[in-house]
Amino acid sequence: MTIPESLLRELTPQVLGTIVRRFGDFSSAEDAVQEALLAAALRWPEQGMPDNPRGWLIQVAARRMTDHLRTEIARRRREAVVMVDLAPDPVVPSSVEPDGSQDDTLILLCMCCHPALTRPSAIALTLRAVGGLTTAQIARAFMVPETTMGQRISRAKHTIMTSGIPFVRPTPDAWPLRLDAVLHVLYLIFNEGYAASDGEALQAVALSEEAIRLARLVLVALPQHPEVMGLLALMLLSDARRPARAGPDGDLIPLQEQDRRLWNRQAIVEGTALLRSALAQGAAGPYQLQAAIAALHDEASTVADTDWPQILALYRLLETMTSNPMVTLNRVVAHAMVHGPAEGLEELRTLDRKDRLAGHHRLFAVRAHLLEMSGDTEGAIDHYRRAADKTASLPEQRYLLMCAARLRERTGTPPE
Repeated sequence: MTIPESLLRELTPQVLGTIVRRFGDFSSAEDAVQEALLAAALRWPEQGMPDNPRGWLIQVAARRMTDHLRTEIARRRREAVVMVDLAPDPVVPSSVEPDGSQDDTLILLCMCCHPALTRPSAIALTLRAVGGLTTAQIARAFMVPETTMGQRISRAKHTIMTSGIPFVRPTPDAWPLRLDAVLHVLYLIFNEGYAASDGEALQAVALSEEAIRLARLVLVALPQHPEVMGLLALMLLSDARRPARAGPDGDLIPLQEQDRRLWNRQAIVEGTALLRSALAQGAAGPYQLQAAIAALHDEASTVADTDWPQILALYRLLETMTSNPMVTLNRVVAHAMVHGPAEGLEELRTLDRKDRLAGHHRLFAVRAHLLEMSGDTEGAIDHYRRAADKTASLPEQRYLLMCAARLRERTGTPPE
């Protein structure tokens, strides 16, 4: 029996949330959950999956935590022989082992986004604990070295462990202090699911679905909050295209080539309704603007019908609200679609000097596309290949190399 990776990814934050709530030690709880996942990987293929996988994982992780605490108690008692001023012993919880009936993922999300942590650390820790992303994936999302991100996550864990941050659902008046971080985390989790940054798969569907589920829970806690509605709308309007984004072999199908009849109309209707309700409340925030851009793409029946001038105007407004270099890159694409590839290429030159974008595969891919549009076939081939060399996503890599090969075939240039 093969264990679905998506199931373990979905269960991990739920199990971790329960163990942290029961034992109060974030770092040790994470280790215990990893041991439980390893036990599942070894036992379930031979013994079969239990009827309640989450409950099974929680029980195994709870036993690991109890063993850890007993070992810690014994160690402290041995040290007490020579250190009479040792701190009090930790207490092993005496409650009945949890059965997995309560999902603590949202509480875990809010705890990781606690104001005691800096926002970058909170977001990084939450992506690791709730999203299940690797340190390398998180580093790519932040465009920083992996070692830097690893240190940031370790410091966040230490802060959680030493600060006594309670594992409780935030009260309504506590939400404003952490909502921005919570929404940004869900946004990044969804993005990693929508377009996996590495590996064989184009999409990590379980991640995007979990982000949508958690966004719905946040909206229940904060009904009618415009940016929560905007984020959920953005997720739904983007995820609606999922059935058309990959071919039968899992290869990438870009937006302009997708069969729009495959898009999820129900998700588009729900997302559009949420967006309208959010925009009706007044000044739009960044998630509402991104949702509005997604809606313009979804409402276009063909590529030619896309309202690029309106999309460009929205990206210009969005760019004033955020320092995200990908927003700038997308604005350049929209600018090229409105004013032509030559002007788009001129705009790209200003991005070459931006540290966070310099050398990024998407910068090379956009330049390749605009060079192709302008008729510079050799330049386009070169940049498609350079973009392929820099991406860790194999579907993206195959697509970029296919673009280069297609241009070579069109010009009669022999492959290298």
